[in-house]
Amino acid sequence: MSITTLKYTFSGHESFQCRYLWLKKGYDFIKNGGSFTKEDAVVELGVGKNMVGSIRYWMKAFDLLDSNDKLTQLGIKLLDDEGYDPYLENIASLWLLHFHLVTKGHASIYSLIFNELRREKIEFTKDSFLGFIKRLSEQTGTAINPNTVETDFGVFQKMYLRSESKDLDESFAGILTEIDLLRHKIVYTEIIENNKKKENKQEFYVIENTERTTLPSAIVLYGILQQSGTDISLNFNSLEQDPNQVGTVFALNRTGLLTKIEEIVSENSNVVFSDQAGIRELQFKNDSKPDPFQILDEYYGH
Repeated sequence: MSITTLKYTFSGHESFQCRYLWLKKGYDFIKNGGSFTKEDAVVELGVGKNMVGSIRYWMKAFDLLDSNDKLTQLGIKLLDDEGYDPYLENIASLWLLHFHLVTKGHASIYSLIFNELRREKIEFTKDSFLGFIKRLSEQTGTAINPNTVETDFGVFQKMYLRSESKDLDESFAGILTEIDLLRHKIVYTEIIENNKKKENKQEFYVIENTERTTLPSAIVLYGILQQSGTDISLNFNSLEQDPNQVGTVFALNRTGLLTKIEEIVSENSNVVFSDQAGIRELQFKNDSKPDPFQILDEYYGH
């Protein structure tokens, strides 16, 4: 099914980007019997009412909380005190969260940007993104509020873009800035307006396919397993280019994906990479595929 046939969800974050301590704070709150809908949530979490709603939203967007406000397997394994990385100190955990943010689709903007917009252009502006959403709305007959989408774009920017300001409090930084997926550049051009020359400033955002040296191959294998269903043989081109597949989600170039696959094969005896007659496939031996969380258990030493 095409990404563009899915239902779109914008807003819900109360204009707050997810911050580093929020997910652990939300996890502990729910584990200890808390409820985001009760009035005491403000006191228990120590944040304002809008932030309570935002924490709940981001936990669902990252697939740490299900639609019934129950902790997911990922949430428990990652954020429990005895979990993989409750305070998100390992960059692998940020890549893991990014993968779920895009593929879960709870927050539509992330799926649309990584799976769809980048197919049209590696570089984009806020206006070109809004134009993309407008076309999507017209094609699907879906009513989308442009002001809401513009707010979403601002939150997306804060989530991924490293701030150049040294004065910014790290606790306010977006949670995914460290994985360095989004770059920013400003281009100045001269335009004529009312017969006068005027300097025009355009801000471009860039998500370039690279080798992603900070992305562990174990997280790539986890992503492959999460998206492959029951398939035992996986086409390389699909892994590289299809929506919600690792090449697309992690913005890997071909060399980078091949390198990750070579590492996966060298570290997993039941995985082979076949390149015959121009057909390249990642294959699992003996019709046996590991559980995705088994890969994470081994990576994090659990």
